[in-house]
Amino acid sequence: MYIKKQTNAYFNRKFIVIAIFMATGLIFIVRLFFLQVVDPSYKLSASKNILRYITDYPARGLIYDRNGKLLVYNEPFYDLMVIPGQVRDIDTTEFCSLLGITRDFFNDRMDQAGEFSMYRGSVFMRQIQKKSYAYIQEQLHKFPGFYVQPRTLRNYVHPSAAHTFGYVGEVGPGIIKNDPYYRAGDYVGISGIEKYYEESLRGEKGVRIKVVDVLSREIGSYQGGRFDTASVAGKNLHTTLDIDLQLYGEQLMQNKVGSIVAIEPSTGEILTLVSSPSYNPNLLVGRARTQNYRKLQRDTLKPIFNRALMAQYPPGSVFKVVNTLIGLQEGVVQPETRYSCPGFYHSRGITVRCRNHPSPLDLTGSIKYSCNTYSTILFRNTIDQARFENIQESFTNWRNYLESFGLGSIFNNDLPYALSGLVATSDYYDRIYGANRWRSSTILSLGIGQGEIGTTPLHLANIAATIANRGYYITPHVVKAIGSPENKNTKFNEKINVDIDKEHIEVMVEAMFQVVEEGTGRFSRIEGVEMAGKTGTVQNPHGENHSVFIAFAPKDDPQIAISVIIENSGYGATWAAPLASLMIEKYINGEVNRRWFEQRILEANFINPENQ
Repeated sequence: MYIKKQTNAYFNRKFIVIAIFMATGLIFIVRLFFLQVVDPSYKLSASKNILRYITDYPARGLIYDRNGKLLVYNEPFYDLMVIPGQVRDIDTTEFCSLLGITRDFFNDRMDQAGEFSMYRGSVFMRQIQKKSYAYIQEQLHKFPGFYVQPRTLRNYVHPSAAHTFGYVGEVGPGIIKNDPYYRAGDYVGISGIEKYYEESLRGEKGVRIKVVDVLSREIGSYQGGRFDTASVAGKNLHTTLDIDLQLYGEQLMQNKVGSIVAIEPSTGEILTLVSSPSYNPNLLVGRARTQNYRKLQRDTLKPIFNRALMAQYPPGSVFKVVNTLIGLQEGVVQPETRYSCPGFYHSRGITVRCRNHPSPLDLTGSIKYSCNTYSTILFRNTIDQARFENIQESFTNWRNYLESFGLGSIFNNDLPYALSGLVATSDYYDRIYGANRWRSSTILSLGIGQGEIGTTPLHLANIAATIANRGYYITPHVVKAIGSPENKNTKFNEKINVDIDKEHIEVMVEAMFQVVEEGTGRFSRIEGVEMAGKTGTVQNPHGENHSVFIAFAPKDDPQIAISVIIENSGYGATWAAPLASLMIEKYINGEVNRRWFEQRILEANFINPENQ
């Protein structure tokens, strides 16, 4: 009985061992079938010495203006690639002569490629132009391990709007680390709308697998292209820019430092974004990009600096528009309220000077003639209201109105690197002067747009658009459709209301209309177009004052709102207002009839005044 049990146990173990071997064999058979039939990746990997993987880069999306005019397109270029493990027995001297390079350049690039990978392609020479490519391609069979990778680079129809477009450059390690889409040698939007809309513009990469012979010559597609994937072209952008108006604005701003921002009030669409001096966007394309960028960086006039979005100026007298609206809303002033102006405001040892004008003035007259005395009294009365327990509370209430206009904040739009401007807080003054140790007289300069307040030209244009809309704005933006013109960009549709009643806005519209009809901006009237505006002169401790003007037109059916800043040029009525009126005339009428007026602006030179 005992012997029988042992025999049965031995018999059972034998079958278990056999089952294990059979299961192991079955696993190996299934795995081999999967590797050899179902998944060819290992076979392809083992064949890298005879296969070439060519990335099929998609065409980047094109960029158009609001009227369908092409602004940015692609041109074919070629990268010369190298697989170091396949480079052998080549005539280095002939190769260097073919490319016009030195032996040191050749050695450096081969060392870099070898460090990257001996058996994967990497860039040996970038961005070979089409005319050079044909000749190089004919000779390349002599040099195994080298092949050409087709690429496209940006080209710009006009040397214009560089700051809005931005530029495209090679990805850095940080981007590669954070986004698996990119690999070394890929290109990405670095700034402007090229950066903001990168995912739409870039498309999707494909890959083509080619069989090559021992001389590195392509002899066909691997398995008839079975494993190739096609690239998907990027989506086109249809911008809000009017390229004709943009070009005209840049022409008017020649030999001037400053900016022009024009907005369609009803939509928030930016018609023009001029920063001057600027640069030709084609300078930042191709192999010369790095060298040109360094030159632009060294230019003392800072052409790379986007003044329209990043320069912060005290708004000067154009700020009286906002300050007066706050006074109306707070009930500290009425349209008929009058103040006398002897040519200055003086209180507690503080003097604010004013210009010659009729006196006394009502509210409309104060805007019409830009009276500093009126605005200072109004600001003081707004801050000193008895209903507030302390000045911190009163000032915060005043500041909240500014925030409703978008001042002191960054617009959540499609313009990267835009700045917020500056609006001081009560905490700031507490730190400077001590809690409860400052009062309205301490900050009186805010009433006329000076002191601890800074605005960008985009903010000023948005103020004009807000008043044109009678109390709301839509976030300013520069792309209206993605893909096709019908595929509207709905991200920027929300109406943002300011904390001012419409009845007060209407009072300000009439006051700004009077500025152009009979006031400080009267020399910039446009025949047949009712324009509302406000002149400003910004104090500049480093030289001549800055000339500023905001406006919109037509008054009762606004199609354009604009801000113009010309640095170191003097009064707003003298230079910024005339330039803005030319832009408005061009946009509304399609042409400018005041040729003598236009010529005066074109000939003005505030960079080298001696050349005027």
